[in-house]
Amino acid sequence: MFNEIGINAQKASKVIARLSTEEKNTVLYDMSQELINNKDSILTSNKLDLENSKELDLSPALIDRLTLNEERILGMSNGLRKIIPLPDPVGEITKEWMSDDGLSISKVRNPFGVIGVIYEARPNVTSDVSGLCLKSGNAVILRGSSYCLDSNKAILQTLQNALQKNNLDKNIVQLIDSKDRQDTLKFMQMTDYIDLIVPRGGRSLINALVENAKVPFILDGDGNVHLYVHSDAKRSDIINIILNSKVQRPGVCNALETLIIHDDIYKEMGEEIIQSLLDADVELFLDKKIVNNHGKIEEATDLHYETEFHDLKLAIKVVDDLNDAINHINLFSSGHTESILTESDEAAELFTSSIDSSVLFVNASTRFTDGEMFGFGAEIGISTQKLHVRGPMGLEALTSEKYVVKGNGTIRK
Repeated sequence: MFNEIGINAQKASKVIARLSTEEKNTVLYDMSQELINNKDSILTSNKLDLENSKELDLSPALIDRLTLNEERILGMSNGLRKIIPLPDPVGEITKEWMSDDGLSISKVRNPFGVIGVIYEARPNVTSDVSGLCLKSGNAVILRGSSYCLDSNKAILQTLQNALQKNNLDKNIVQLIDSKDRQDTLKFMQMTDYIDLIVPRGGRSLINALVENAKVPFILDGDGNVHLYVHSDAKRSDIINIILNSKVQRPGVCNALETLIIHDDIYKEMGEEIIQSLLDADVELFLDKKIVNNHGKIEEATDLHYETEFHDLKLAIKVVDDLNDAINHINLFSSGHTESILTESDEAAELFTSSIDSSVLFVNASTRFTDGEMFGFGAEIGISTQKLHVRGPMGLEALTSEKYVVKGNGTIRK
């Protein structure tokens, strides 16, 4: 199975690499339309996945990620259409110069070739990453969660319909049709066929890649996200930003996991902040300094502070000053996203210069760590590593560079 899929992907990558921007945009439009036209079959397949998942004891957040409805399918369709007006990175000259020998040297963006994507739960990723790989000139092999296979297969069929409608190789987009975990490990080792793997998942997936992958991969790490409320934070913004960061979609990687509060803020607004979170059904784990003030709420431990909950759960830390907040974040951060609420430019500068995460916000919700929110269109993932790309990844992250050198009968002396 793997050799056939790999060979087909390699062949398809040569086809898509030559497509013009207009041709790719036409396919993207047709893909978006096919999702709408086939929404009933997609929803039927999704119901089957949801029914089967009842035996797996999935968390409410994972079930939410797995669930599709007409609104979410429309969102998937719109996500593909948003890629259409984005600049095509393929062929972009990023730098050019003349050498002393009269050579015209250009650095030109080009596709990687075949992208492998491993992702958990969210069937919308199937269309999102397929569209991004298409626009960036790459073939893609998808490996989704076993409990999402029927939904992914239905979405794949609609995407391949659009490719065939445009007389293109349907293997530009492929899916590993298997629920065997060993096949995921084999997928990570397809060095003869896959140029780059992009993971979309939690710590267990990243650990599996680190331990088993032979194909180069982007480290899309877990999101142990922090928000620090400084002593001078604008009082009217505090609760809105905290609730938006934690409650809007608690199961995603940019949701808040640890709230850090300056002691002055806690003394003034602590009761109000904690009650607002409890009213939003958030389970809290409180700093030992304050836990005895709040009834039966559990005390926060290092285990809580290092956990990405993916759920309506939140750890709260109380600190004496900004340096304590920075030290706590640097100790427990996964390098994904951190935010500070402050009216002080000096405090904001110290925070952003002292913490080495991929995205740092000042006076904004952590939920904005998202390629679409950054203007990239649908996002391929969020990189927490420092090589190649970092932070939300859009089209440009799916390209490499090559040198094109032009001479005029030039020889080296």
